[in-house]
Amino acid sequence: MVQFHATTICAVRRGPDDIAIGGDGQVTMGETAIMKNGAKKVKKIFKNTVLTGFAGSVSDAFALTEKFEKKLEEHGGNLKRAAVDLAQMWRSDQGMRNLEALMIVADKNDLLVVSGNGEVIVPDQDFIAIGSGGNYAYSAANALFNHTEMCAEEIVRESLKIASSICVYTNDNISVEKL
Repeated sequence: MVQFHATTICAVRRGPDDIAIGGDGQVTMGETAIMKNGAKKVKKIFKNTVLTGFAGSVSDAFALTEKFEKKLEEHGGNLKRAAVDLAQMWRSDQGMRNLEALMIVADKNDLLVVSGNGEVIVPDQDFIAIGSGGNYAYSAANALFNHTEMCAEEIVRESLKIASSICVYTNDNISVEKL
């Protein structure tokens, strides 16, 4: 079976009015072929009040984003409740258990990672990164967040740019969404 890999997603929150999430545009098939350079893996949902970004299988991530938006509607926009409900459903539903994706979700109050293992992770600091180049972007975001006055969008862009210079599964075709 051919697997699509790659993606680096980075999110930063510098208070309730400075939140950004970004991702690179590369989609890689297997270990040897770049299938697309300009995929958009971040978006605003739920009346433009929530940011999402995904790493993993594109079709699985689209399905999860759709399900997450429904959970947000069910819970009146409460990000944490919607994320926990999605993670529980993801873990317990036999069809969803095979979905291969990881999501970052953010609103004015929270920044979370949602995984298929039923985990909802609140990062220790107001930045997080996932995906193939996630460790590189996370390291860059850590330095920039803690040692500069850069805004959230600038940190996200620069962190992804640094990751793209190191990770072969990450490119510099970066898209960013802000709240």
